[in-house]
Amino acid sequence: MEQPADPRARRLFGGSARALGDLAASPFRADRDRIVGSPFFTRLGGVTQVVSPGGSGLLVHNRLTHSLKVAQVARAIAERLTADDRYRDLLAALGGCDPDVVEAAALAHDLGHPPFGHLGERVLDRLARQRLGLADGFEGNAQSYRIVTSTEIGGAATIGLDLTAAVRAAMLKYPWTRLDHPDPHPRHLDPPPRGAAAPPDDPASGSVKFGAYRTELDDLRQAREPFAGRIADWQQTVEASVMDTADDIAYAIHDVEDFHRVGVLQQGAVAAELIAWQREQGHYRSVTDAALASTARRPGAAIERLRRQLHRKDDWIADDEAFAAAVEHVRRELVEGLLALPFDGSIEAEQYVARFSARWTARFVDAIRVVEKPSMRSGHVQLAAPQWHEVQVLKFVHHRFVLARPDLALHQRGQARLLGSLVEALWEWLLDPEEESRLPRRLHDLVELAETELHPRTPDRSARARGRAIVDFVALLTDSQAVAMLDALSGRSGALWTDAFVL
Repeated sequence: MEQPADPRARRLFGGSARALGDLAASPFRADRDRIVGSPFFTRLGGVTQVVSPGGSGLLVHNRLTHSLKVAQVARAIAERLTADDRYRDLLAALGGCDPDVVEAAALAHDLGHPPFGHLGERVLDRLARQRLGLADGFEGNAQSYRIVTSTEIGGAATIGLDLTAAVRAAMLKYPWTRLDHPDPHPRHLDPPPRGAAAPPDDPASGSVKFGAYRTELDDLRQAREPFAGRIADWQQTVEASVMDTADDIAYAIHDVEDFHRVGVLQQGAVAAELIAWQREQGHYRSVTDAALASTARRPGAAIERLRRQLHRKDDWIADDEAFAAAVEHVRRELVEGLLALPFDGSIEAEQYVARFSARWTARFVDAIRVVEKPSMRSGHVQLAAPQWHEVQVLKFVHHRFVLARPDLALHQRGQARLLGSLVEALWEWLLDPEEESRLPRRLHDLVELAETELHPRTPDRSARARGRAIVDFVALLTDSQAVAMLDALSGRSGALWTDAFVL
């Protein structure tokens, strides 16, 4: 494919990764087709979004359906912005906003998520840093970038999708590494960008969220080069900002849908929380933080903590009137609307859920704006204040009434133990000299790749290469493959020929 003049369309290897999309007129549409046609994308159908479909007994979103909806919302936002004359010059000055770029980045943004969703991400990060000695640890966004980035071994591109600079830049929600790029590192800014701060209990570990490992730093720089001088080194491109906002919107809406379908979101509990705060908000605002913490189970206390947290973290947009209006709007739409009748699987119930989703999506897309000088905590593309607060309240409902449930915690603790045991079993397998020729081919290749990325004088080079290979290997499994592989390695499975072992 002939290289376009647009520097944002440059690839790493000039089109070495061939796909059906190479025939498309736009190099960015070719990227989209490469992503959708890749096994990395197909795998997402077996990866948890919030809860495993097998654990819920009903149809809930997985990483694949989530990514498709993020792409749908992101494209709608991009098309709306590019059709708005008010933003034409500003978008051009900031580096552009191509709907194909936005859609491709949205489809690719979760490719690196490991089995069991965000829980798996946290567990693998802890194991990578504390057990395997990898300073970069594990981060889902950085893993996605690692997956799409072409890497050469012996002059041949062995992994990656050979995407354009614009799409790779648009994937970077957090365009920095964990510890040292750019300089000064964003975690040292005041305030730090969203996701850039270090954990309060472990400040030396670097940013909580980051977009690339050190091994992909050169690729990050190349992807961001066309935007130099247009946006700050730590700031998202406009297209990344669109994708990030769409991710927030999709997450806020479809998680509420899912847990209404499953029957977890109960009208009474949600109503009690929201109505109690509305009735007693004057009282709650006068209560000290310590007193509020001591009444954590009292209806209304949790959402008051949310209001205070928004002021602490996002005082650039947090507003008490907008927050109160958002609580009221969510109460009417969710408590008196969606949750008023239990979901019974009927056509009528499905249509009601679909209308709820469409109404909220249109409301959020219509509220998108572009700003020339955003807050350090925001991208150039953002929701208007009323809708920004509504997203926060919808996400609160999900966190309070789903993620905080003890039964979910019980399930997730088991998944965390499973991942820990799987990493240990794979480490022992790699150390067995008699088994070298019988390692899974993918694991063998990943060890070879990791060794080529490390300087020959790296301390404990072989051990670190094995550690990175194990992390990469586990992150490419589906939920069911992870379970089946540990069962086999533990001697609990009698199955021999399954997709868990075609690795």
